[in-house]
Amino acid sequence: MVLASPNPIRNQTIISNELPIVDLMAERSETTKLIVKACEEYGFFKVINHGISYETIAKTEEAGFGFFAKPLCQKKLAAPAYGCKNIGFNGDMGEVEYLLLNATTHSISQISKTISSDPIIFSSTVSGYTEAVKELACEILELMAEGLGVPDTWVFSRLIRDTDSDSILRLNHYPPIINRDSKDKDKSHSYNYTKVGFGEHSDPQILTILRSNDVGGLQISPQHGVWVPVNPDPSAFYVNVGDVLEVMTNGRFVSVRHRAMTNSYKSRMSMAYFGAPPLNACIVAPSVMVTPQRPSLFRPFTWADYKKATYSLRLGDSRIELFKKCKEIE
Repeated sequence: MVLASPNPIRNQTIISNELPIVDLMAERSETTKLIVKACEEYGFFKVINHGISYETIAKTEEAGFGFFAKPLCQKKLAAPAYGCKNIGFNGDMGEVEYLLLNATTHSISQISKTISSDPIIFSSTVSGYTEAVKELACEILELMAEGLGVPDTWVFSRLIRDTDSDSILRLNHYPPIINRDSKDKDKSHSYNYTKVGFGEHSDPQILTILRSNDVGGLQISPQHGVWVPVNPDPSAFYVNVGDVLEVMTNGRFVSVRHRAMTNSYKSRMSMAYFGAPPLNACIVAPSVMVTPQRPSLFRPFTWADYKKATYSLRLGDSRIELFKKCKEIE
């Protein structure tokens, strides 16, 4: 389960869905500056010229929609990788069905036998996509470290590259919720976003690489009670800071709260890669991120500890505060 960050985004003037756009083919120093600025002010940005082929993306989306189009009795055979309505273990519900896969070639190969009638093709397709977005995540994390002035530019990405990384790939499918009373029900582009597909949360991992089909529904919260829709762009990827990265940057980057809404007319499917450290990894900010002017905000913890704490709460509950340092009263 993923849970909400209590920290509001620092830029309180976001009133539209025009968010930072990072071109990975632009001049490197400008790219690093833009990424750092976006992570400090929004916790969220859009990536273009990412280097992942249209074919790789399209085949994975086709495989996902192919699975979700099956009868429910067949999809249930893929449990526990497949879930519907229930989000996590604490009673959270949503208008969503999903596939949750460990992001390793071996794991995807094994579970593909219960997902697809052609498991070799499914495994090859999804594994190829997973490796591609993993490399994209690592490239972005290394640009972040460079932009922050961290001497070891692999300090973040090394955790994802580790063979014991706890990274996952999640395919979320939001079927259309037909509003029979809508006067616009014959207009293919008039969507009513009336039901929550996946409730308010932030991602606990390091970094999320998100792609969806050309259907809206994603919203981010720049401040409490404010929800800003994000325009879909199937040719791009969206990147958001996770809780672990907020800790490892000593609070400079913000883990953005977001949610997904269903619409009345068309299915939405998102493919999210959650880059995570190994379970035994100690989460602590590099020394360069801690100064007398900016002392450490968080106590060290393992990803296993944080993951356990995260799963014990419900969507919307505050959890990162549990790992804040206790300040002595002067």
